[in-house]
Amino acid sequence: MAQPEWLSKVENPWKQNPWFESVAVAQERARKRLPQPVYGALVAGSERGQSASDNQGAFAEIGFQPVVAGQKAPADQTTTVWGHEISQPVVISPTGVQAVHPDGEVAVARAAENRGTIMGLSNFASKSVEEVVATGARTMFQMYWTGERDVMVQRMQRAQDAGAIGLIATTDWSFSMGRDWGSPEIPEKVDLKTMVRFAPKVVTKPRWLWTFGRTGMIPDLTAPNLAPPGAAKGPTFFGAYYEWMTTTPPSWDDISWMREQWAQISGGKPFVLKGVSRVDDARRAVDAGVAGISVSNHGGNNLDGTPAAIRMVKPIADRVGGEIDVVVDGGIRRGSDVVKAVALGAKAVLIGRAYLWGLAANGEQGVGNVLDILRSGVDSTLRGMGVSSIHDVRPEHLLVPEGFHRTLGDG
Repeated sequence: MAQPEWLSKVENPWKQNPWFESVAVAQERARKRLPQPVYGALVAGSERGQSASDNQGAFAEIGFQPVVAGQKAPADQTTTVWGHEISQPVVISPTGVQAVHPDGEVAVARAAENRGTIMGLSNFASKSVEEVVATGARTMFQMYWTGERDVMVQRMQRAQDAGAIGLIATTDWSFSMGRDWGSPEIPEKVDLKTMVRFAPKVVTKPRWLWTFGRTGMIPDLTAPNLAPPGAAKGPTFFGAYYEWMTTTPPSWDDISWMREQWAQISGGKPFVLKGVSRVDDARRAVDAGVAGISVSNHGGNNLDGTPAAIRMVKPIADRVGGEIDVVVDGGIRRGSDVVKAVALGAKAVLIGRAYLWGLAANGEQGVGNVLDILRSGVDSTLRGMGVSSIHDVRPEHLLVPEGFHRTLGDG
């Protein structure tokens, strides 16, 4: 019997709307979609999770002073960071091994390009710098201080040859071990033995399995951007992690050397230092010739007990913001958080977990959804304060409790 024509036009009322209205909804969808070990790796945090929790909680301590009349719309969110104009003060932060979706960093880059912002790509990424730059996204390549100097130079040259617009150096790592809630099990590689062992946890997530299955791919836990010249594949994530752990931490002379090498290789493209928490370190970064810094505690994944990034941004921006571009990352979940950060002196914010939730929930469209949520939230916040441009927000637009800011390393 033929299906009635009207029935073919009826949409399934139980089908989930792929659009989500907040980052929190994206996170919940990611939690339901991903196998528990994969979701646990995204949540991360270190030790008791104090810094990871404070990254978000600190934003809630800041309020606004709204106006009752004279709201202005639409609001101008265009700004310039590291010499590049972006459509909103939100930049994609580099995060490693995005195996939550088969398209990984390529999907993120496409969403960033479509929304007019900058893509940050980790050298621990699951997609190569060549693949990501090929999307058309303006890509900042991120490097840790790992391996011998000649290896670092080779990796910088590869990023330059691929078309990266700048380099981000991340050196703030203490390799804190142990989480009070337990660390997720992450395999060295995905082979038959691994699939059998993880089957009970993975089989309960058929939608995630189908996302990979229809591409004929399995999650790739290698780091292609760390592959030596001529190698078909890069090391596994844990191989890369071991190289990082066994490399002697850099001095300020080493950071200056890294900046100088990148300047020679790239012809002077921006060099950004990520992970700054102290005023004196920000000053040293300026003296080392950086184009910008990111005020960050590495998403709470580093030394637990470090204050929330938003608590540290104003003291640092007050000191060096007139000389270099200061951005902040950690805990940004809504547009009002973006406005708070800019009002306290940041040129823009970097987002990490927020877009990973979107990627896990709905691929490229999910990342774009997150960027749209933040844009809309900035618009409504500026309207409520009677401000027509992101450049006009100031600390006096906020209600900041006494003792909120943390000034570290001020002598």
